[in-house]
Amino acid sequence: MTDEIKTEAIGTADRAKLWIAVLMVAAGLAAYYLLDAQPTWVRWLCVLGGFVVAALIVAFSRYGTQFREFVVSARAELRKIVWPTRNETTMTTVVVFVFVAISGLFFWGLDLVLTWATRILTGQGG
Repeated sequence: MTDEIKTEAIGTADRAKLWIAVLMVAAGLAAYYLLDAQPTWVRWLCVLGGFVVAALIVAFSRYGTQFREFVVSARAELRKIVWPTRNETTMTTVVVFVFVAISGLFFWGLDLVLTWATRILTGQGG
């Protein structure tokens, strides 16, 4: 990713676009409740339409542009990742399982020893 930090003032047009987008979402939600006599699919279509229109408005704002730039640079970074081979993944998994089994046996044995020591020290048990 880039190391530069961009600090730009929010323009009036971008601020207006964001407010219009918020109003579109609110209008879609309001339509859902105001159209209670309509079929449910029509009401949900109003909600979906409000969200789609709001997303389109935000997409054409500065925030939408920055989001698209972020997605493009994130995809470029994903291409740089070197994924482990199947053999490396299998070997790592085996090592983890062996370590978990050894740790489990160790703590089981430690529990038995501490239980035995507690019974001896407290005089309980048979």
